[in-house]
Amino acid sequence: MAGQEVDARPLWENPLQFVLACVSYAVGLGNVWRFPYLCQMHGGGGFLIPYLIMLVLEGVPLFYMELAIGQKMRLGSIGAWSSISPYLGGPVLPWAECPFNITAMGPEEECQQTTPTEYFFYRQTLNISSSIEETGGMHMGQVLCLVLAWIITYLFILKGVKSTGRVVYFTATFPYVVLFIYLIRGLTLHGAFNGIKYMFLPKMEQLANPKTWVNAATQIFFSLGLGFGSLIAFASYNEYNNNFERQAIVVSIINSGTSIFASIVTFAIYGFKATVNFESCLERTRLLLLNTFDMAEDLISMDNVRDWVEKLNSTNPEQIANLKGVLENCDLEAELSTAVEGAGLAFIVYSEAIQNMPLPQLWSVLYFFMLLLLGMGSMLGNVTAIITPLRDFKGLVCLFCLLVGLSFTTRPGNYWFTMFNDYAASFSLLFVVLIEVIIISYVYGIKRFEKDIQDMLGRPPCIIWKILLVAVSPLVLLSLFIFYIVSYILGRDTHLSGGKSVVMEYPVYGQVFIGLLLVSTVSCVPLSALYTYCKTRHRPGTPERCA
Repeated sequence: MAGQEVDARPLWENPLQFVLACVSYAVGLGNVWRFPYLCQMHGGGGFLIPYLIMLVLEGVPLFYMELAIGQKMRLGSIGAWSSISPYLGGPVLPWAECPFNITAMGPEEECQQTTPTEYFFYRQTLNISSSIEETGGMHMGQVLCLVLAWIITYLFILKGVKSTGRVVYFTATFPYVVLFIYLIRGLTLHGAFNGIKYMFLPKMEQLANPKTWVNAATQIFFSLGLGFGSLIAFASYNEYNNNFERQAIVVSIINSGTSIFASIVTFAIYGFKATVNFESCLERTRLLLLNTFDMAEDLISMDNVRDWVEKLNSTNPEQIANLKGVLENCDLEAELSTAVEGAGLAFIVYSEAIQNMPLPQLWSVLYFFMLLLLGMGSMLGNVTAIITPLRDFKGLVCLFCLLVGLSFTTRPGNYWFTMFNDYAASFSLLFVVLIEVIIISYVYGIKRFEKDIQDMLGRPPCIIWKILLVAVSPLVLLSLFIFYIVSYILGRDTHLSGGKSVVMEYPVYGQVFIGLLLVSTVSCVPLSALYTYCKTRHRPGTPERCA
């Protein structure tokens, strides 16, 4: 019966569909906003170096391992791990200007204190509360978008791998078209190369920062989609003798190349935005000096304004001192190093750049449609991992995920979203991937795994794969896992406030919820093992040990 089910399992129409499905799943929003943010936070090239090292030591070997498991077992993630061991089971852009206040006599004061784009994102798009303790109703715009997204996801997966296979032709390729258009446009922007230079010039002191290595590793896991079960589910629809080894390397290179490619686009726009802000600061300083010291208009230019500040500070120190709080310190490097984290990168930095481009409505539609497709491509992979063992519950799975997502549409919803993002995935992901590699290498056995690969590919795996899976990957993962516990769990909580990462204490119920998140995401493995052990132990006629 089991053999008949495997034989009847639907397959990808061709290897290209499988590769595109993996690319569509792996290349997502994290490539566009999380990778550039981490790259900026850790000093450009200072993050690229550990990122590429982690790609070689962790990303590619574990990607290879998960594809091999799925293709060999021809089952979804739950079935595959159970087989290995039963114990695992057109108008003006709305963010272009500040809205009028209630008297219609001038712009909103809060908007004037930030930027129109930040105000639109935090106050109108999210309508975020001042803290997680401040409650509020659901934002109907977000609710409708969330419902629409899950309706589209359901329609994409309705007919299983056949419909998903056709969808990925578009979801995997269109984002590259948009990014390429943005690259051409970005490189023509004033100051773009200031941002690109900042990206590739490393701050070598970041290599001594353990957090840089942890962020590099977790970015690899998130970006490649390791540990979620989606890759195993995708690979289970392959032909038995499909060359997954080559596909693992190709998809990993495409994914990481996309992150770097998207970062070049992002930093080009960063450079434009930072240069515009820097030159605006210089112009304000120039006008301030001209008016304060009653100087000729052509005496101070943008090129020499900082020299004049130093000169006047030495000749007229008292007058310069009186300008304290008004006279700005214009610094291009500071502008480039000012980051907006997470969703803010996608919805603030890009949006500010878009409104300064010709035909901003066109660029806006292209960019946000690309974000939709990136999210949909990743969601197809995540939902496929869930519905593969639950074939008759596609609608219920989508409905359940929709209901969970509604909690993020409330006024404090962004705080809960950040909490899930920081704690529900990173910690459990390190744990799950660590358990995966230990089980394959030491429980299932590396020699048995080697025979499976030889059976599928007609040749044994290279010695490098075995060294990485048996020794290097487990040690690196264990080190990262221990550091994560010490640095994040026992430390203070860091979360977003007004688009910036700030250290703030969550309320008691928030900390309790974080504890429940951590326990719930890692308890499935030991609880499943305990359940299977008890069930096997009390079954009549079951031997003490299984061969």
